[in-house]
Amino acid sequence: MSRDVLTLSHSRSRRATLKLLTGVLFVISLAAFAQDTRLSAFPPNSVIVGADGEFEASPDTAVISSNLSAQETTSQAAFQSASRLADQARQALRNAGIDPKTVEISRYSLYPVVDYKSPKQKVIAYRVGTDLRIKLKDFSRVGPVTEALAGLDGITGQNLSYDLEDMDAAKSKAIENAYARARSYAETLTKASGRQLGVLISAAVDTQQITPVRPLARTMAMAAAANVAAPTEEFEAGRIKVTAHLTAVYAMQ
Repeated sequence: MSRDVLTLSHSRSRRATLKLLTGVLFVISLAAFAQDTRLSAFPPNSVIVGADGEFEASPDTAVISSNLSAQETTSQAAFQSASRLADQARQALRNAGIDPKTVEISRYSLYPVVDYKSPKQKVIAYRVGTDLRIKLKDFSRVGPVTEALAGLDGITGQNLSYDLEDMDAAKSKAIENAYARARSYAETLTKASGRQLGVLISAAVDTQQITPVRPLARTMAMAAAANVAAPTEEFEAGRIKVTAHLTAVYAMQ
C-alpha cells in the first residue's frame, strides 16, 4: 500500500516539473519573440539617435489679464452695476490710448452669494464677473494701462504675461538645432564603428514651450501711484524658450 502511494507521489511530482519547465520555455520564447520584433522594426545597417535642441526668442506681445466684478442684492442690479463698471473700464482704456474693441472677454458669470452661516443658507446677493484680456505690442504702454485699470473699484486683480505670436518660427529653429545635434551624434557613432553615415530614413520630433516668468502688473500701477520705481522696473521681459526632441534613424554604409 505504501509503495503505490509513493509511486503516485513521484508521478505527480514529474508532471508538476514538466508543467514548470513548459511555462519557463514559453516565457523565454515570448521574450525572444518580442526582442526579434523590436529589432525587426528598424531596417538593418541603421543607427538610431536622439537629441534635444532649443531656441530662445524675445516675446512680441504683452498680455494683461484683469477681472471685473460687481455684487448687488439682486441679479438685475448686479448686471447693471457690472455694465457701469465696464463703461468705466472702456473709458479708462481710451484714456490710456487703447481701443476697447481690441480687448477680449474670455468669461462671463452670474451666480448667487449664499450666507452659509445661516441655517437656511439664504441668498444674500448676486455677483457678476468677467475676464478681460488686453494684448499690447508696445511694452511701454503696460504701465499706463495697468495704472488706469487699477483706479477702478471693480477691477479685482491684474496679471501680466508675455507671449510669442510667431511660435512656429521658434519651433522650426529648435527643430533645426535638434537635427544638427542628432546628425552629429550619428556621424560620431558610425565613424567610431568604421562605417559611413547614409541618408535619413525616418525621424520623429516633439516640441514644447516653456512659459516665461509672469510678474504681477498690479505692482507697477501701485508703484506709479506712489511715485517710486516698480519692482519690475528696468528688467526685461522673460524670454520664451522652445525645446525640441528629435529621434532619427539613419542608414549606415
